[in-house]
Amino acid sequence: MASDLRDIANPLALENQVCFALVVASRTVLAHYRPILEPMGLTHPQYLVMLALWEHRQLSVKELGALLQLDPGTLSPLLKRLEAADLIRRERDSRDERLLAVTVTPAGQALREQAEKIPATIMKRLGMSMEELQDLHGTLTRVIAAAGEEN
Repeated sequence: MASDLRDIANPLALENQVCFALVVASRTVLAHYRPILEPMGLTHPQYLVMLALWEHRQLSVKELGALLQLDPGTLSPLLKRLEAADLIRRERDSRDERLLAVTVTPAGQALREQAEKIPATIMKRLGMSMEELQDLHGTLTRVIAAAGEEN
């Protein structure tokens, strides 16, 4: 890979930076989510919390933070807003009083039906096939893993 970088005329050119492409892609894709999520009363980070809870039914705050790769200082306000909107409930875990369990309320579960339309809508807005998005997801997952490895 190092030899590939030597082939680039200007390795410091903005358009050659992976970090720049990732930031712009993230911002642009998230902008497509905003008008879909707003009528549901969700921000994108709140949507990610709901996705995790729809999949796992109940998670501790610690498990949810690990799954979403969010620190408690970022996750806590998200959970408070979702609880205030009656989409989730936080209560002490009956098996371990030290843990705070997060579950979806009936109102939060009802929101899932609307959310089921989101992936197809995003795919259409991006003009990309499921295969292209799965390939992109695989590549990004490898980038995340590689970036998280100790060098």
